[in-house]
Amino acid sequence: MSSSDPPKADVPGMDDHRYTCLATVRRNGVEVKTPVWFAAAGEKLYVFTAGEAGKVKRLRHSPRVRVAPCDARGRVQGAWRDGIGRIVTDARVIERAHAALRAKYGWQMWLLDLFSRLTGRIRRRAWIEIELSPPGTSS
Repeated sequence: MSSSDPPKADVPGMDDHRYTCLATVRRNGVEVKTPVWFAAAGEKLYVFTAGEAGKVKRLRHSPRVRVAPCDARGRVQGAWRDGIGRIVTDARVIERAHAALRAKYGWQMWLLDLFSRLTGRIRRRAWIEIELSPPGTSS
């Protein structure tokens, strides 16, 4: 595999879906569920969002997350998986995540990146890495 090839996914059953429902936890313990684009790279999932988004603030408070395959409206279409989420700042990890998303979403990711560059939002993106617990375990 060359350095320009996207990383291989190793998260069974997840990368076949276009969206995942990302559940993050508020300080009061209430979950907030959001459908997001994601891509698997190795054994981790990667998501990007606006840097000031609520999910970023919630992750800074608690790394506990749950994910499940869903449709664009957030209707869950599979089993929930527990995991640990963290905000990524390492440029190499971000490039790996971005490459996985470009490989998965193709022209749609390219178009979103273009508009994000034109509006200056691309510099304010937050990248989230999710390490899933093994199936059948709880965090």
